[in-house]
Amino acid sequence: MSKETIVPMRARDMRRQSLHQKAGRAVYLLAVYAFLLLMAAIVLFPFYWMLISSLKTLEEYRMSTPTFWPQRIMLGNYVTAFTTANLGRLFLNTMIVGVVSTLLSLVITILTAFAFARLEFKGKELLFAALLATMMIPGELFTITNYSTVTTLGWRNTYTVLIVPFLVSVFYIYLLRQNFLQIPNELYLAAKVDGTSDLKYLWKVMIPLSLPTLISITILKMMGAWNSYIWPRLVANDEAHRMITNGLRNAFTETTGDVNYPVQMAAVALVSAPLFLVFIFLRKYIMSGVSRSGIKG
Repeated sequence: MSKETIVPMRARDMRRQSLHQKAGRAVYLLAVYAFLLLMAAIVLFPFYWMLISSLKTLEEYRMSTPTFWPQRIMLGNYVTAFTTANLGRLFLNTMIVGVVSTLLSLVITILTAFAFARLEFKGKELLFAALLATMMIPGELFTITNYSTVTTLGWRNTYTVLIVPFLVSVFYIYLLRQNFLQIPNELYLAAKVDGTSDLKYLWKVMIPLSLPTLISITILKMMGAWNSYIWPRLVANDEAHRMITNGLRNAFTETTGDVNYPVQMAAVALVSAPLFLVFIFLRKYIMSGVSRSGIKG
């Protein structure tokens, strides 16, 4: 077989192989996107059902055959939900607890993480290891002792009992400490030579460089306060200090005692909206803050 015949045959084989590879990759991508779309539909369907249920009448909601779009859109369910559950007061209580607890928790987390990352004192590593060991203990085990303590102190049905017991988070301290460790120690030593105090160095250098992680901690702490349920129900279930998750529990009942589910769904949609907005607009800060931490031990 001549050289002039072999070269075109090799070219055809390479083109055929390239086409097979492209076809295989196209099939693979099609399968991946089909799987992702299926998983997205499964995850999003409960939220879709919540929204359409909030727009239905109670009679339509109780139909034996469910409808996937309201026969008559009831926007008034949202007005009824807001007034019936006194959502204005619930939002205010939750915002007070969330903002105050987040600010105080940030101060404690920053100072503690800075001490473990930059300051030198006897037993630092042992103390930090003991602090991390507490993460292995389920938080539910502290509920009884915390309840006994706050009852003894007379804190029940106050904002204090909703804020103080959860100001310290070992996870946030660990997260921020790992981020602080990525900042070169030479900057700290140079600042000390120039006579800069530790607090000034922390404020001027470390906090600006760790801003993504601090934003992540702020968002996660606010979401935790927004979604808290068990502890507020135990210690502050009076109307003046009731938070959103507890306020929705028994707010929507008819005179017969049956739950008005469309109105309740409307209230849940109103309460969930701020969290959806936070995730949509600030998700990049959450991901960047977490990804920047844990690289250096």
